[in-house]
Amino acid sequence: MKELSIVLIGDFDPTVPAHQGIPLSVDIAAEDLKLKVTATWLGTDKVQDTDLSQFDGIWCVPKTPYVDPEGALRAIRYARENLIPFLGTCGGFQHVVVEYARNVIGWSDAAHGESEPDAKRQVISPLSCALVETTETINLFAQSQLASIYGSLTIQEGYRCRYGLNTAFREALLQGPLVASADDDTTEIRAVELTIHPFFIATLFQPERAALSDKRSPLIAAFVNACAQNQGL
Repeated sequence: MKELSIVLIGDFDPTVPAHQGIPLSVDIAAEDLKLKVTATWLGTDKVQDTDLSQFDGIWCVPKTPYVDPEGALRAIRYARENLIPFLGTCGGFQHVVVEYARNVIGWSDAAHGESEPDAKRQVISPLSCALVETTETINLFAQSQLASIYGSLTIQEGYRCRYGLNTAFREALLQGPLVASADDDTTEIRAVELTIHPFFIATLFQPERAALSDKRSPLIAAFVNACAQNQGL
């Protein structure tokens, strides 16, 4: 059996619940799909010197600020341009927005408000209400890939997050091919996906937390399955 290799882009911290849940969530998905999968951590400061083509999927994980935000952006761009299955959660979502704003929209000054609090074009800014160790109801958009994955238009997911998409830039950023695929009850965006990519989804919530309760995440299972399909398995 061919072994799938997924790279986890982020700066590992064993005390972070999401980091505890990520390898467990991959294992649960792999067992469910009867696949052999290895998930390898790669610090953001190591991305520049790493050949990302060796991996079957790229997951940009929580916990910001990253040691090297440019490393995370490099990995996201590689996945986007080379049609590599990609998942971004929490900090991964935030950096997807920054990467897209800079390299697709052409806003070279697009910034993350956490690392550049004085920047004029903060496409990622503080949430109206911080989501720290909490669970909320999320509305998935009909016809979205995310809704198809969950088989529902309403889900419950957990967070540890203080930054999200700046609503002032929502219309300009999400006209396509990057589109919103979920929001909360106040219409703040909670997920985006790239419509011209086989699997490129980023969520502000942390689906990996399901594994901390030994539960399977439909999204992570779909991501692992996309990696397998990309390899013809």
